[in-house]
Order: sequence, then C-alpha cells, then structure tokens
Amino acid sequence: MDTKFETDKYKKNYGIEQFSLDGKSAIITGAGSGLGLEVAKGFALSGAKVSLVDIDFDSIKKLKGELEGNGCDVIAICANITKSEEVQTAVEKTIEKYKRIDILVNCAGITRRMPLEDFSEKDWDLVMDVNLKGSFLFNKYAGREMLKQKKGSIINFGSLGSLVAIPNSSAYCSSKGGVAMLTKTAAVEWAGKGIRVNAIIPGTFKTALLKQCIEENPAYEQEMLKRFPISRFGEPEEIVGACIFLASEASSFVTGHLLYVDGGCIAY
Repeated sequence: MDTKFETDKYKKNYGIEQFSLDGKSAIITGAGSGLGLEVAKGFALSGAKVSLVDIDFDSIKKLKGELEGNGCDVIAICANITKSEEVQTAVEKTIEKYKRIDILVNCAGITRRMPLEDFSEKDWDLVMDVNLKGSFLFNKYAGREMLKQKKGSIINFGSLGSLVAIPNSSAYCSSKGGVAMLTKTAAVEWAGKGIRVNAIIPGTFKTALLKQCIEENPAYEQEMLKRFPISRFGEPEEIVGACIFLASEASSFVTGHLLYVDGGCIAY
C-alpha cells in the first residue's frame, strides 16, 4: 500500500494552510481599541483584507495608517453599530471595496457598572443596544451577503458574563447572554447554507478598560486573579489565535460553539 502523502492535499487538509486568511475579506467592529484592535492587527498582518469599523474614527484612521505602512490592505469605516442604516453602509462599503465578506468579527462592546436597583433605563438601553443589537445588526446585514456567497464565518464576542453572573453588571451580563444565544440561533439557521457562526468567550485581558478598573479599585486586580487558575490576566494579542482558528478553514466543522479563551476561569 502506498503511504506517501500527496503534498498539496496534505497542506490543504492537515497543514498550516488550513489557518490561512490570505485574501479573505473581514469586517471587524470595535477595531479602534481593546481586543478588537488586536484582532484587526492580527488579521491584517495575516493577509486578510480588513474593514476597520468603530465609532471613534480617529482611532481606526490611525490604525489604518500603521497597517498600510506594513503592507496591509485595510479601510476605515466610522459607524455607530446601533444604527441600522450605518451598519448597512459599512457592509456596502466593504462589498464595494473587496467584492465579498468572508469573515465578520463583532468585537465592539461597552459596560456600565452599578447595582441593579440604581441602574438607569438610559444606561440599560445603551449597553443592550451596543452589545446585543449591534451584534444582531451586523449578523443580519453581513449574513445576507454571506448567504449570497453561500459561505462565511461570523465570530461574535461574548463574555464570562454570557455564562455567569457578574455583580453590578445586570445589563452587561444580560446583553452578553443574548449574544451567546444569538450565536447559537444564527448557527442553526445558517448551518446548511455555508455560514458558520461561533463566539469567543474571553476572560480578563490587559486592556485599557482593565487598567481603568484597577485604578478605580486597586483591590480589583487581586480579587479577579483569584478566579484564574492560570494566575495571570491575558495579554491582548493572546485573543488573536482563537479568532484566526474560527475564521479559517481549520474550523470548517465548528459552528454554534462558544470558545473560552479565559485562562481556565470557567473550568475553576
């Protein structure tokens, strides 16, 4: 029996080529800061053509310049993801530039922290609109384009708050729980139509938001570290590999999955 592998087939089905993003078109929301910024850099430097979407145009304009200086193909799109017409425009601009949308990563998100009995309706609506409605709108409009193509990968960003309660974060946890179920529902609806939908569940990473939380409450750092068996917070760039896996052909049989990138927090 001939046991010699066919080199091209091996590379395609078993090798590093499975993880390639070369030439793929991606939309990344929340690309101007935090984990969205890291994902945007990681995808662009891995060969993807990236639409950088954020409400803070200055941040993505700066990132665009930095990435183009490294030979990347990116565009910057200012959009309020809670506005249907602005989401549609972001999708249209991506199609106009890159002709298709292969990947969508919904990283944009906010939080407000206060006891439930003091939570204002205004803050509740804002958190729900950005975290849940924004993900819904991009799933809807980017999903329509992927349905035409009969192929695509969507990655929503959930949270530990998708799964467990975080005190003083009723709106945040409710919105992120909704993102988890949006992910599963979309995955089931589109599973036979070439579109995979998964979610990243990140633990605590060393972002500007974490720094702010520690400055406001110095005890917060040690309190949080007790929850992580790995005994440290994540470095922002450590989120990128998981996203590349879900975006690439390496995860071609993965859909409706919540992927924990959390230093063992949920297992503990």
